Order: sequence, then structure tokens, then C-alpha cells
Amino acid sequence: MHREFRRVVTGHDATGKAIIESDKTAFHYLERPNRPGVRLTNFWLSGETPAEYDGATETCEGPFILHPPANGSVFRCVEFLPEDREVLATLDGQAAFAEMGAGANIVEDARHPFMHRTDSLDYAVVLSGEIMMLMDDEADDVHLKAGDVIVQRGTNHAWSNRFSEPCVIAFILIDGVTRSDAPEPHRKGIPQR
Repeated sequence: MHREFRRVVTGHDATGKAIIESDKTAFHYLERPNRPGVRLTNFWLSGETPAEYDGATETCEGPFILHPPANGSVFRCVEFLPEDREVLATLDGQAAFAEMGAGANIVEDARHPFMHRTDSLDYAVVLSGEIMMLMDDEADDVHLKAGDVIVQRGTNHAWSNRFSEPCVIAFILIDGVTRSDAPEPHRKGIPQR
């Protein structure tokens, strides 16, 4: 059974006093048969920078998309149950990511079916458990444990829970570019060197 998260959203009343506008279980989540054992739970979506802090109380509605909105961000947690390598070998990563509007984000012929990249700057904190962050080359793989933080900068990667306990990671994905001074054709994708 996957974890549920209490989500508390603050705001202001008509006099400007700080109040709680919402306090309930996060409801915008995605589980799918194409990626068994993984549940993504969105807490907040922002469609612009600077982000509004006096707008809608509920921003997580509609289709569940992997990447952040253009010029925006997404705050979510992902729970990874331990992987079954035999089941993993039968899965279609591109189909699974297509269900989140990100079929083109899969790295073809990668060593893990869910190796992908997004044009975003991602901040992540491992809240519980442990996981392997797989990179293009096995020599660069990293074993992460609760309390470790990751700054993912638009690179190919996959998450592989090869351990016995679930792993929960909090993510903030921010729409990004390779470099702010890059010419338009090179602002997205793998940086030109």
C-alpha cells in the first residue's frame, strides 16, 4: 500500500490575517500498470515565475504530467517500491511515460526501461528508504539514502529501488533551459559543448 500525504495550504483572510485554506490528504496522484510499484503525488503546480502566492488554493487538477508547466514548477513526492527485475524487463518505458505526456523523454536503448530526462532543474530529498540513481554510465551511479539531496540538472537518469523497503523522494521540478544565454535552438535538450 502506498503512502498518503497530508497537504496543508496557507493563505490570508479578508483582513490579511494568515489562515489555513486547505488541510486534507493530497488527491492528485498517479499509479499505472506500465510502472508497477511507483506512485507520484502532486502537491502544487505553478504555471509562472515569479509564482503566485495569492491565487487558487487547488492547483493540482487535470491530467497528470511529468514535467513542470512552461515557466513554472511542480512539487511532488514519488514512492518507489522495491523493483522486481523480471517484471521490469517486460515493461515499456516509453508507453509508461507517454501516459504522463512525456513519451519523448525516455532515453532509447538505455540500460533501464525508465531512463529519461526533462528540461528542468529538479531539487530532490530522499525522505525514507534508499534507491540507486542510474546515470548514462554505471560508474556514475549513486546509492542514495534517507536525508540525501539531489540537484538534477536536465541529465539522463533512472530511479531503481534494488532494496527491500519502499523509498520516498520529495521533488521540486522547475522548468529550465540549458543556459539563459544559449541561442534559441540550444536552450532545451542536452547542452551543446
